[in-house]
Amino acid sequence: MKTILVPVGSSQNAKSHLQYAVDFAKAFGAKVYVVQIYNVYTKAGTMIKVDHILQRESMAFLESHIASIDKKGVEVIAKSFKGDLIDTMETISKNLEVDLIILEPRTNSIKEEVYLGKTSGKIIKRTQIPALIVPEGYKYKPIVKILLAVKSAIIKKEDALKPLIAIKDRYKAVLNILLVKTAHHKEKDFELNSQLKAMITNTTIAERPTTFQAVLEHYQSNNPDLLCVVRRKRGFFSKLWEKDTILKKDFHANKMPVLVLSGLK
Repeated sequence: MKTILVPVGSSQNAKSHLQYAVDFAKAFGAKVYVVQIYNVYTKAGTMIKVDHILQRESMAFLESHIASIDKKGVEVIAKSFKGDLIDTMETISKNLEVDLIILEPRTNSIKEEVYLGKTSGKIIKRTQIPALIVPEGYKYKPIVKILLAVKSAIIKKEDALKPLIAIKDRYKAVLNILLVKTAHHKEKDFELNSQLKAMITNTTIAERPTTFQAVLEHYQSNNPDLLCVVRRKRGFFSKLWEKDTILKKDFHANKMPVLVLSGLK
């Protein structure tokens, strides 16, 4: 893991979030790109464009933001872009060869009942970039135990597990797997390939309607430092992905980081 992307919004948690990202990056010897994406508007009835003003103000904000934390020797680079959030995020990640995005749950939302705000929700729902969602105010600590929750362990995409493997290896963490048997379960869904099988310490099988429900029932008994799930069109959080915003009442495991992998298939 060499390159980490940290989108910045206007939340009160932005400083502690960036500090976590830098601490995490230091453990991997990675560099951090701190980015802000804005749209450009032209005032009605005029020809005055404000993009250069927004660009200057955005860079000034980012540089001040970076100066407010302890970089601990990590290379931290400010970048400001204009454009659509998702398209720009995808382009940035490709051009900068980003391995992981570290997200705040709520980059702009101030509603206390919200777990995953609209901006972060869009990034998780509409991109295929591996992402680490870090709870607000969460302080960095080594990851000792990981819980991977899936309803199918079939892996077809090359490097789909790369972020998970990097984290497990770096911290020498224990990796447990929760296999969720749903109504559409097929026997081959639980056939672990040799790479994944070699990584797993304990296996739990749960028969539940969704992966989400199984995680709510089993994460406390596993007591992980990191929950790992797979992004699917109709997978984990399926009932919650209908909207970009996710409420805390619908996601009780909000006290630990959540690693969201791109689809395995």
